[in-house]
Amino acid sequence: MNMTYLETAQMMARTAGSLIKQRMDSGFATEEKSSSFDVVTEVDKASEELIRKGILLQHPDHRFLGEEESFVSGKPLQEVLLEAQNEPFLWVVDPIDGTSNFVQGIPGFTVSIALACRGELTVGVVYDPVLDEMFWAEKGQGAYLNGKPIQVASADQLGRSVIATGFPSNMQARGAVYNGLGRLLEQCRTIRSLGSAARHLAYVGAGRLHGFWENGLNAWDVAAGALIVQEAGGTVTDTRGEAYSLLTRDITASNGRIHEAFVSCLE
Repeated sequence: MNMTYLETAQMMARTAGSLIKQRMDSGFATEEKSSSFDVVTEVDKASEELIRKGILLQHPDHRFLGEEESFVSGKPLQEVLLEAQNEPFLWVVDPIDGTSNFVQGIPGFTVSIALACRGELTVGVVYDPVLDEMFWAEKGQGAYLNGKPIQVASADQLGRSVIATGFPSNMQARGAVYNGLGRLLEQCRTIRSLGSAARHLAYVGAGRLHGFWENGLNAWDVAAGALIVQEAGGTVTDTRGEAYSLLTRDITASNGRIHEAFVSCLE
């Protein structure tokens, strides 16, 4: 029986999440990718392969882009994403977003699965297997957490906002985050770093955070979460305020009400 795109994403996020949770305490091999700040485990690879097989079983004519596949392919990601603007169906997957949390046994890692149709996000699922929280959105259908509608927070001042960020593996991008951190600490209520961009975005959509920014991210880190924020009533742009797309590397997401002030701190 063929499943809807949303049902496929939810099923594979939950199945991969179960695998990841089972492997937390069983021991696993870890290796570095681009630097000592950027690690991957055999569980990342197993999760991605599981998701790939499940999605292509249901939708064999669709294209798949996973973080670990991209790591070994050698083809520039921006080139792949430019080509994807014409793809009828492209699944964008992070098998474990927050691998550093997973390696250290810290809760807060997620599975992130998005579907883009000719470059436009249509489905986004972010699943936290430890808390069993599934955030999801469909284009034009709103955003949900475990089946209940969610919406962004109502704060309209940066000074009353809780903002999140992360620390990318690329040192230039990390420096940009550091610069933004200095400016925002003077403006917002407080800043959190939970170790997963997808989780940060889902929390903005659910009203737990008022905003999130990070530099040097990739499409699989944020695609699903970006749609969740948008469908929950929030705003997603780059750090200069330009519209979000799969090519966006420096992302800013908020409840919308604080967005202008938020972006001005990052410019």
